[in-house]
Amino acid sequence: MMDGKGIPSMEASRGDRHSFLGGALSLICYSRVVSREERCQMKTWKISSQIRMIWKRKMMRRKQRSGRITRRRERSTQRKDLTDIYLLRSYIHLRYVDVSENHLTDLSPLNYLTHLLWLKADGNNLRSAQLNELPYLQVASFAYNQITDTEGISHPRLGSLDLKGNRIRRVTGLDPQKLLSLHTLELRGNQLESTLGINLPKLKNLYLAQNMLKKVEGLENLSNLTTLHLRDNQIETLSGFSKEMASLQYLNLRGNMVTHLEELAKLRDLPKLRALVLLDNPCTDEADYRQEALVQIAHLERLDKDFYEEEERADADEIRQRLKETQEQEAEVEHDSELDQTSM
Repeated sequence: MMDGKGIPSMEASRGDRHSFLGGALSLICYSRVVSREERCQMKTWKISSQIRMIWKRKMMRRKQRSGRITRRRERSTQRKDLTDIYLLRSYIHLRYVDVSENHLTDLSPLNYLTHLLWLKADGNNLRSAQLNELPYLQVASFAYNQITDTEGISHPRLGSLDLKGNRIRRVTGLDPQKLLSLHTLELRGNQLESTLGINLPKLKNLYLAQNMLKKVEGLENLSNLTTLHLRDNQIETLSGFSKEMASLQYLNLRGNMVTHLEELAKLRDLPKLRALVLLDNPCTDEADYRQEALVQIAHLERLDKDFYEEEERADADEIRQRLKETQEQEAEVEHDSELDQTSM
């Protein structure tokens, strides 16, 4: 018997109960004779369903996390219009500080953050990057302020220093005995008239583009320098490069005022120079510009945007050999004339 809900009644007759139990037993028996192949299919379906569910949950968590990160980044880049960060002096264990795009003129409260690792203070009204020595500071950026000098920067673990877009005319106060770890210095877009004062032997990357430089000087001791950007200056001569700059591999001189191809001979002593950019210099208008550069710098691999072909190398080797023979002949003639004058 069934009750009103279609469920077997507890008061069913004995015959009815036997028929109900028989049906249940028949279902159990049927489940026992399911083939192994069908069981495998059922198990596979369950496993794949579980995998899909796990994957969906993981993707949902990833989207949520990505959304949180995006919102956090947006908040960190919003203009906050701060004029004072005095309250930060109480948070002495802060390690990462970004106070960019404000109206700050003073960073002295950061002197108390002796655990600071990373500092970004771009786009403020700072006139100086001077801070007390912060023993753990590794990255510091003061780009696009009104800074006029490089004094007061003496953090022993500082590896990257960004001062681009300021009003610096001369580099002073960068002590190699204190800046023991500095490998990247960014001074692009200032008002530099000289490269003197950058005596940092550990330096690897130096960016001096968009300044007012007319020559290179005082960089002879940068034995670990691999990259040097001098684009968009007023450089006319390539004096100032020496064999002591033994690690220099990339040199960008685009947009300067180098007129004579003979100046390229002054780069011959840079043993590891592989890439040279000279676009937008008067000397690039010469018909044999590419060939002359390779004749003067035999180990050069790329000029401007193009690598040298084997055929170009062969032609340059031949020209170099002829020049060598001509020079030797001229030296012999000069020597003979001196002997003749002596005998007379």
